Amino acid sequence: MKFSNAIAATLLVSPLMIGLSACQDQGPMEEAGEAVDDTVDDAGDAIEDATDGD
Repeated sequence: MKFSNAIAATLLVSPLMIGLSACQDQGPMEEAGEAVDDTVDDAGDAIEDATDGD
């Protein structure tokens, strides 16, 4: 009985995992958000580098 429960659980979870892994394409808003994040990180690094010149 336990073996059949394990198979049933695997059959139920597998399509969900495949569906989640298929959503890798980024839309334009997500790409823009990542570009903003990169710019803010670069600015923070530049400020940190400029103030570490003691």
